[in-house]
Amino acid sequence: MTTVAIKRALLSVSDKTGIEDMARTLIRHGVEVISTGGTAALLKNAGLDVIAVADVTGAAEMMDGRVKTLNPKIHGGILARRDDPGHTADMEREGITGIDLVVVNLYPFGQTLTNPDASREDLVENIDIGGPAMIRAAAKNHDFVTVITDAADYALALEEIAAEGGTSLATRRLMAAKAFAHTAHYDSTIAGWMRGEGADRLPKELSFGGQRVAMMRYGENPHQDAALYQIASRTPRPGVLSSEQVQGKPLSFNNINDTDAAFELVAEFGEPTVAIIKHANPCGVASHDDLTKAWDAALASDPVSAFGGIIALNRPLTGGLAERITSIFTEVVIAPDADDDAKALMAAKPNLRLLLTHGMPDPAEDGLVLRSVAGGFLAQQRDRGQTALTDYRCVTDRAPSPEEMRDMIFAMTVAKHVKSNAIVYAKDGATVGIGAGQMSRLDSSRIAARKADDLAENNGLAQSPVIGSVVASDAFFPFADGLLAAANAGATAVIQPGGSVKDDEVIKAANDAGLAMIFTGMRHFRH
Repeated sequence: MTTVAIKRALLSVSDKTGIEDMARTLIRHGVEVISTGGTAALLKNAGLDVIAVADVTGAAEMMDGRVKTLNPKIHGGILARRDDPGHTADMEREGITGIDLVVVNLYPFGQTLTNPDASREDLVENIDIGGPAMIRAAAKNHDFVTVITDAADYALALEEIAAEGGTSLATRRLMAAKAFAHTAHYDSTIAGWMRGEGADRLPKELSFGGQRVAMMRYGENPHQDAALYQIASRTPRPGVLSSEQVQGKPLSFNNINDTDAAFELVAEFGEPTVAIIKHANPCGVASHDDLTKAWDAALASDPVSAFGGIIALNRPLTGGLAERITSIFTEVVIAPDADDDAKALMAAKPNLRLLLTHGMPDPAEDGLVLRSVAGGFLAQQRDRGQTALTDYRCVTDRAPSPEEMRDMIFAMTVAKHVKSNAIVYAKDGATVGIGAGQMSRLDSSRIAARKADDLAENNGLAQSPVIGSVVASDAFFPFADGLLAAANAGATAVIQPGGSVKDDEVIKAANDAGLAMIFTGMRHFRH
């Protein structure tokens, strides 16, 4: 079975883009057009001869349009197999005429969801029932019926109808696959909204619907295809996906991944904060009342790794800071806003991407994080664990000073966004050494300290910046060796979750070294 003739079409669309031309062309090719409600009114006003669905079903639209196409005269015409004698006999007996083309798109639930003025009643009324039923019926019966859900596909169907009087099997299969994806996305968007209304956050059956917003040049590597998808949300989370790109080249797959990580990190801080990210890990983070000084401190943490990095701010970008940032090669800058001087300076770097989010995400906001595995995916709640440390205990003879305590809170907040095993040294509200993604916590501790030592040596500093710092560990020290490496590097205080069977040994080592140490009871693995 190849080409199937198109003799009768049903048009019922919420998005009226191109539908008048579609109907006019179908009629010119001798196709009988059936239509519903607003679509029929539009086409009749354009002078086109269309048949109202009510005239086909013999039943008026009712219940404010909730019921109009749910009728055997419609669904029988769509679902009947033309090669099945039993089906054709049923059609003849019931006076059902076949429908060969179904052009349907759905009530704009996703658009309504993102409208802050839309009420819950508005959302419920924008849940389409008849539309998905017709789309799925036509897609199921694609051996005989063509279904179109995207106005961009009108031209393909019309081209085949003009040439052959109908559509090819390849086209019908393609359109059927798109149709099922369309209804699946639609239903997933509704289900996601209802999960947010207080339903089970991790239900037995979990689906997500994404709308493709961009094709990437490639994925993590040039041989991998990639695309960016957006999930409709009642309150879109400020970030890279919802940002305004003021300038610069299109974002790459890796740019988007790294920029998201950077912006989520700075969102954790109430103080003005700068984060510099490479490969989704921070290489420098600092907080200061003066954002320019925060930048200087963040850059000083690891100026080598900062080259070609992603820079995130939790305050508007100023001209003074933009001048500093543009002095090094940077891929992306993301901030809630930017002043005119900053935009002008950035414009002199046409390849640098400037993203403005016009808001900051709430680190305490609920949400799910997904990760693919072979044949499925893992889902978990976003790590909303607060690092303000209102519930902690000091386990050493010496308690941390107020200055150490401030830096420990800062260091643990950063560690929450570092790949495990994560070790973060910090001093005066800035990172001075970061160890990320090592198989051994001891190695992370040593690497972070060694990088700080190398920085001091290369820049002629009198001593390593790690000396007098505090150290945060995203999970417990399984042995005392990682803690002792930090002590030997010059750290004076330690923050960690605790919970190891070797905690007593680690506490004794901390006391022997004169360290202050607190247990938070909360781990922050990030794999």
